[in-house]
Amino acid sequence: MKKSRLASTHGHRKSLIRNQVAALILNGRIRTTETRAKAIRPVAEKLITLGKQGDLAARRQAAAVLNNPAAVKHLFEEVAPKYAERQGGYTRILRVGVRRGDAAPIAQIELV
Repeated sequence: MKKSRLASTHGHRKSLIRNQVAALILNGRIRTTETRAKAIRPVAEKLITLGKQGDLAARRQAAAVLNNPAAVKHLFEEVAPKYAERQGGYTRILRVGVRRGDAAPIAQIELV
C-alpha cells in the first residue's frame, strides 16, 4: 500500500500524524484535509485496539506513538472502554467541503 507523503520529509509526516491522532483522542473529532484524515485513521484505530488490551505493554506502545501523556491517559481510561464490545471501525470520516484559498477538500474525522 502506497502512503501519501503529506509533507516533504518522513520525520515531519510522522510528527504530523502523531499530533493529529493525539488531538483526535483528546477532542473526539478534528477537522483536517481529506488526505490527512485518511492517513491518520489506521493509526488511530490501532491505538484504540491497544487501549482495549489495557496492559502495561500496550500502554507503553501507545505512549511511544503519541508522545503526549494526557492523550495516553485519556485513551486508556475513557476512549478504549467505550469500544470494549466493538470489533473495529472506531472512526468515521465525513467530507465537509473545500478550504477557501486553495480549495483543498476538508473532512472531519471523529470517533464513532
